[in-house]
Amino acid sequence: MKPTPRNLVMAALFGGRKSRRPPVGNPTSIVCHGLMDAAGVGFPEAHLDPRAMADLALAGHDVIGFDTIMPEFSVQQEAAALGCTVDWGHRNMMPDVKDALYPNLSPVDIPEHLLEKPSMRVILDALSLVRREAGDRAAIVGKVMGPWTLSYHLTGVERFLLYVGKSGRNLELKDKLRSTLDRLLPVTIAFARAQFQAGADVVVLADHATGDLVGPHHYREYLLPLHKIITSEIGGPLILHVCGNCSDRLELFAEAGFDAYHFEQQIDAKEAVRRVGHQMALVGNIDNANVLYQGSPKQVRQQARCAIEAGVSIIGPECAIPLETPIENLKAIVEAADEGY
Repeated sequence: MKPTPRNLVMAALFGGRKSRRPPVGNPTSIVCHGLMDAAGVGFPEAHLDPRAMADLALAGHDVIGFDTIMPEFSVQQEAAALGCTVDWGHRNMMPDVKDALYPNLSPVDIPEHLLEKPSMRVILDALSLVRREAGDRAAIVGKVMGPWTLSYHLTGVERFLLYVGKSGRNLELKDKLRSTLDRLLPVTIAFARAQFQAGADVVVLADHATGDLVGPHHYREYLLPLHKIITSEIGGPLILHVCGNCSDRLELFAEAGFDAYHFEQQIDAKEAVRRVGHQMALVGNIDNANVLYQGSPKQVRQQARCAIEAGVSIIGPECAIPLETPIENLKAIVEAADEGY
C-alpha cells in the first residue's frame, strides 16, 4: 500500500522504513504571496482567525504538495498572550512585537487562563479544524516558542543578549536570567501539550540560541537543562528549530532529546548527518534567501537533490520563507523529492 504523506513524515522522524521518495515539509511557515492568492487568505487575517489560518495552512498541502500542514505562521502568539503589543503585519510583513515588557528581567507575570487568550486560542482552534478536514492525509505540525525566544520577546533581543554576555561572573545576573527562563518554561510546555491535544502530530520548538549570537557554553549552561525537561515532559514528537550556524552545538541538541533538528544551509548537510543523524532526524536545509527567493526552480531542485543525497530526513526550506518567494520554487522541492532516492 502506498504510504500517505503523514506516514512518510512520521517514519522519517523516527528512522522508519524509507519509501520511494523522501517527505517534503517545513516546520515553519511556507506562506508566500502565491499561496495567499491561491487560498484567498492573507495576512493579518491568517494570524487572527482560525478559519483563515486553517485554509492557508491546508493550501500548503493541497496547492504546493508539501507533506506537512503547519497553521502557525507567526512567532508572536505567546508574546501577545503574555501582554506584549504586537503589530500583526500585512501582506508584505510578518508580525512584530512593539514593546519589551520586562527590560530589567523583573519577574514575569504569567496571566491566568493563558491558553484561552485570543492569540493562543486561535492556534488551537485552527489545529482542530485542520485535523478534522485533513484527517491523516498529511502530518500536522504545531509550533511553540521556547523560553529563550520568549525572553527575547519580553526583554528585547539586544538587551537579553547583553545580559547573557555580562553574566559570566555576575551571579546575581545569572540568577535573574535563570529565573526568567524557568518562569517561561511552563508556558512552552503547556502550549505544546495543548497543540497535541488539538490535533498536532508533531510540534516544532523554536528557541533561537543561535551560534550567530551566543556560544555553545551558553546553550549548555542555560538551555540544555530546560530542553531536557521539555523533551521529557511534553509527551509528543518535537522538532527543534534554531536559526543560523549551529555546527558547534549539534551534539548538544541531540543530547537534549529532540526527535529532529530543523537546520539552515550554513550547516553542511552531510556533516550534520554524519555527526548526529543516528541520534535524531534532520529537516531542511534549502537556502531561503539565495535559492528559494532569488533562484530558479532548477536551482531549487538541484539544492533539494543535494539534501536528499546527503541523507536529510525531511526536505524543505531552512526556515520560514520570505513572503515574496515564488510559489513555483516551493513546488520545485516537491518535484525534486518525487524523483526519489
